[in-house]
Amino acid sequence: MNPTEIIKNIEAAQMKEAAPQFHVGDTVKVYGKIVEGNRERIQVFEGIVLKKQGSSNRETFTVRKLSNGVGVEKTWPLHSPNVEKVEVIRRGKVRRAKLNYLRQRVGKRAKVKELVK
Repeated sequence: MNPTEIIKNIEAAQMKEAAPQFHVGDTVKVYGKIVEGNRERIQVFEGIVLKKQGSSNRETFTVRKLSNGVGVEKTWPLHSPNVEKVEVIRRGKVRRAKLNYLRQRVGKRAKVKELVK
């Protein structure tokens, strides 16, 4: 067995069976596990998905929300055991893979249109 096959087997074992299905521009709720001392709780982070990058078990996604008028971004590993679940609130209609331009936008201009099917 060569080293690349060994790495692929290890990565395949770390992946979730049912990875959540969402796209860039979607508004999502990320249920993340937070460890405080010896207690564990789940905290919800709701915002717009700015980007998805990587592949296999290294795939990450960045979510942005406004908290008290300040933009907060958090990057989550998609296959992490600390991500309990990702719930799609609404689908966004976007034409690009990275929504970095939303960082400069404020108010109504920072919204993403809803995808109607």
